[in-house]
Amino acid sequence: MSDQQAAQEALVQQTIELPSWAFGNSGTRFKVFAQPGVARDPFEKLEDAARVHAFTGVAPRVSLHIPWDRVDDYGKLAAHASDLGVSIGAINSNLFQDDEYRLGSLTHPDAAVRRRAVAHHAECVEVMRATGSTDLKLWLPDGINYPGQDDLRARQERLAESLREIYALLDPEHRLLLEYKFFEPYFYAMDIPDWGTSLVHCLELGERAQVVLDTGHHAPGTNIEFIVMQLVRLGRLGAFDFNSRNYADDDLIVGSADPFQLFRIMHEIVTADVLKPASGINFMLDQCHNIEAKIPGQIRSVMNVQEATAKALLVDRDALRHAQRDGDVLGANAVLMDAYNSDVRPMLADVRASQGLDADPYHAYLRSGHQERIRSERVGGHQAGWGA
Repeated sequence: MSDQQAAQEALVQQTIELPSWAFGNSGTRFKVFAQPGVARDPFEKLEDAARVHAFTGVAPRVSLHIPWDRVDDYGKLAAHASDLGVSIGAINSNLFQDDEYRLGSLTHPDAAVRRRAVAHHAECVEVMRATGSTDLKLWLPDGINYPGQDDLRARQERLAESLREIYALLDPEHRLLLEYKFFEPYFYAMDIPDWGTSLVHCLELGERAQVVLDTGHHAPGTNIEFIVMQLVRLGRLGAFDFNSRNYADDDLIVGSADPFQLFRIMHEIVTADVLKPASGINFMLDQCHNIEAKIPGQIRSVMNVQEATAKALLVDRDALRHAQRDGDVLGANAVLMDAYNSDVRPMLADVRASQGLDADPYHAYLRSGHQERIRSERVGGHQAGWGA
């Protein structure tokens, strides 16, 4: 089998999970822009996600966000997903919108507030059971703005206790995916600011607690692929939240600001042979399309991940190992650059053709007329968006 054939087989197996919130209205701190045709409820969000999967062939799961995706009957929602050819992925909790969480949620000094935050995760676990999800994803927005505002160590102890209570709620087939962010919404000290803090808590909890790496949640200049390597090495990389950043947590289309970084990340994934779904690493998108159309934005993101993956699969690993062994600094770098500079679009077109898909999912969607149909059909009601 040629290297290109092996790469094509790997690409056929690749899956990318979509976020339900990408199909609602979103924006910045200043403005949420409404768009015609945006989904009005979780059922329509699933329909939009299924459309992305129909054109790309690699997006069969959809993450839900609770309470944004609350419904009366989660079994009905899961059945709707199945009818559309997709399934429910991770269940994301929400600890950043209630007034009671102003000083923290799982780390709040008041035990009653912490109990409320843990109870919210009990609700999320029930959603997991009803939908067949196996991943509970937790981003902790807790932190402090000023030195002395609270005791840093005490907050970590409260967090450890709260996480133990949440972990105990899980069924044997469930995982807890713990995210981190180095700043925002608090600016002096976040309670889980980095991968090391997340990892420490995961190691204490048990094997089914793993780290989520959001590509926008790092300080400028951070070597993200090093973090990927280390977490994979320890068997603790549970999921990605793929997006792109220029300044901070911009949540732009993945690969748009720094496509070379995305390639380097996927190179580490391919090198460690953890691209296959069986590896347990969930490749998810986490983006807010505030000025671009929702479905095309997600299609473009999926295509960007596919292109970075294809380039990583084309790295001549034998040549790379030889150059590294011989101390050939420029030669080793050239092997990576040769793969990165490859035009993989023809190869991806062949992969899609083998699946009965259009060679260019983005333009195929635009030609389909679907965007115009939902704009004309989804009139009235309340559009989904941040907080809904």
